Amino acid sequence: MTTATPMTDIEIARLAKPIPIPAVAAKLGIPEDALEPYGRTKAKIDLAAVPAPAGARPGHLILVTAINPTAAGEGKTTTTIGLGDALARIGKRTAIALREPSLGPCFGQKGGATGGGHAQVIPMAEINLHFTGDFHAITTAHNLLAAMLDNHIYWGNALGIDARRIYWPRVMDMNDRALRDMVFSLGGVANGFPRQGRFDITTASEVMAILCMARDLKDLEARLARIVVAETREGKPVTAGDLKAASAMAAILKDAAKPNLVQTLEGNPVLIHGGPFANIAHGCNSLIATNAALGLADYVVTEAGFGADLGAEKFLDIKCRIGGLKPSLAVVVATVRALKLHGGADGKSLGVENVAAVEKGAANLLRHVENLGKFGLPVLVAINRFTSDTPAELALIETVCAKAGARAILCEHWAHGGAGAEALAREAVAVIERGGAAFKPIYADDLPLLAKIETIAREIYRASGIAPTSAVRKRAEALEAAGHGKLPVCIAKTQYSFSADPELRGAPTGHVLPIRELRLSAGAGFVVAMAGEIMSMPGLPRVPAAERIHLMDDGEIDGLF
Repeated sequence: MTTATPMTDIEIARLAKPIPIPAVAAKLGIPEDALEPYGRTKAKIDLAAVPAPAGARPGHLILVTAINPTAAGEGKTTTTIGLGDALARIGKRTAIALREPSLGPCFGQKGGATGGGHAQVIPMAEINLHFTGDFHAITTAHNLLAAMLDNHIYWGNALGIDARRIYWPRVMDMNDRALRDMVFSLGGVANGFPRQGRFDITTASEVMAILCMARDLKDLEARLARIVVAETREGKPVTAGDLKAASAMAAILKDAAKPNLVQTLEGNPVLIHGGPFANIAHGCNSLIATNAALGLADYVVTEAGFGADLGAEKFLDIKCRIGGLKPSLAVVVATVRALKLHGGADGKSLGVENVAAVEKGAANLLRHVENLGKFGLPVLVAINRFTSDTPAELALIETVCAKAGARAILCEHWAHGGAGAEALAREAVAVIERGGAAFKPIYADDLPLLAKIETIAREIYRASGIAPTSAVRKRAEALEAAGHGKLPVCIAKTQYSFSADPELRGAPTGHVLPIRELRLSAGAGFVVAMAGEIMSMPGLPRVPAAERIHLMDDGEIDGLF
């Protein structure tokens, strides 16, 4: 007897029969004349044409986060979608709010960002590739500012910009290590003044972070104008506003600022909008989309990038602080396989029962649960089930979570869609209805910048302290003197560990967090602290996913995952 080969994610997505996008919009009370269709299965939403909701909304905000990511996979996006479908199945008016995928990871190693199995968002291939062009607009707006900066210098440099103090890179939405460090403007007088520079990936652009922090077009343009691109010879900051670039940038982003509407495999509404890097930026979808979802649904399920030490912390300390959001619940996703890796198991033997490794690795999960409690949030644990998980391993997770005061719920949404996450949905509703959420950021606005960084390092990473360089200390003093001291901080470190060492798994303590640089994101509204070696332009792996992506005879795309 032969065993059938399981279908891939894209094969499952191709079998879906999407409902018309106006019918998806109607589930949230969005009229058809508020839709700007991009084909048959996706649309922009003109929020000005959406009537104000009646009743007791805004809705309850549920944050889905995870343990530190591993090569075994955790399934955060899949769980976000599965939970949203499950809430709809039990009769709750629900919206899901997600980030847009980046082309770089799609063609690189990570793959797409539309979920998996029977908990997916469609049209899968279109979302993962070009979608509605938002990333292209962000790339163009960013590079317009770079071009106007160099052009200003070429035509006399009236602002007195010091070419040694230009901070604004160029960007493209692709992994390309060859662009990390380069020399521009070679070839003679007609091409400008040669200088050293770099490309970042579009997700690392401050324009991306600004789009996701802006409340509306007016706020968007004001934030763009505050971008600091360089300094003068006297150390005075030069902004996009000084270069008279902000208005044209906002014009490019006019349509990109509108949230995108698509659907799950079960026909439930999903707002996908924006996609900042979860290291250099806050790693969350746009505030515009989140606020729209909260005004249209009773329950909104969203996610934050990477593990809870990065994504959830930034969601809570940056996005919620700036946007005035008050989440009602956090869900931490874990898998048996990933916990085994955190517990020291060999990556080649994850399909073999290893209760001891699960127990040791559970320390990583429990730390995230405890950390989220410090923000005043109730926490549930979603165990994303794999077929190789054994009853003993699953029971162990439930036991250790129970001892820590958190309920762990087995979820099978990958295999069964929303039906596989109904238990999680019912418990989430029960927890929210009981109340008890008292959200608060983990540090105060008026704390000095380095003290904010140290608070995160000690309270979230369980470090013994931080080790800023002397240049970082001087930079912190200068930023505070310039009026940026009340901004939240965005720590850029490895996603694989609580420490700055990607090989240090589990739940380490006593490590020191090195801070090598502070970068001001004045338009986005935070200060980035570079901890360890973090790349703002990733590279492709030895065997990139692009080698598997191809067109079939019928014109359909295959090979995406």
